[in-house]
Amino acid sequence: MQAQTLPYLTPDTALFLDFDGTLVALAPQPELVEVAPGLTGTLAALHRQFNGALALVSGRPLHDLDVFLAPLLLPAAGEHGAQRRTADGLLISAPPADMRHVLQAAESLVARYPDLRLERKNLAFSLHYRQAPELEGLCMQVMGDALALSEGIDLMQGKCVIDLKPAGFSKGTAISFFMTEAPFAGRLPVFAGDDVTDEAGFEAVQRMGGHAIKV
Repeated sequence: MQAQTLPYLTPDTALFLDFDGTLVALAPQPELVEVAPGLTGTLAALHRQFNGALALVSGRPLHDLDVFLAPLLLPAAGEHGAQRRTADGLLISAPPADMRHVLQAAESLVARYPDLRLERKNLAFSLHYRQAPELEGLCMQVMGDALALSEGIDLMQGKCVIDLKPAGFSKGTAISFFMTEAPFAGRLPVFAGDDVTDEAGFEAVQRMGGHAIKV
């Protein structure tokens, strides 16, 4: 069960943070989010305070996170765990999935409905319908039908977005991997997120005796 009060962060905390909706407010388009003045400095200070045991866990590609938070380069998981950068800078990626059917279905929808937005990533993609919420049902039906013709792909629905990614990877698996590595190992995990796509991360930290913060 999620805590009703914020957990106390100690020097033994391993802190994991979602990006969109947690560190920055949601925006009409992914590239339009605004990073508050001082956020990068605050994250850098927390990174030092926890001796490096702070990581971003996001649905975005790692490159996007780096651009928004430049010059800061934090340990991070991107694309819902399909890509990960360890504390020592090692890049780890999931095996690529065959996205042909689901990608063609998404492209067809965007061609018919210009208010939809297709966000291509390295191993995954997102279909955004924030500008056309009335198309939610259609988007889910079309993408679900295409998913039935594919293997090795997971579909997740977030806040006005449908994410398609390699199966078996999530924010929860990313946190679990981090927790086996220095400097995270042996610490108490805390994860802050805002969306249903963060639930796997919440479950992972709670399973390890840590705390989930739903923003």
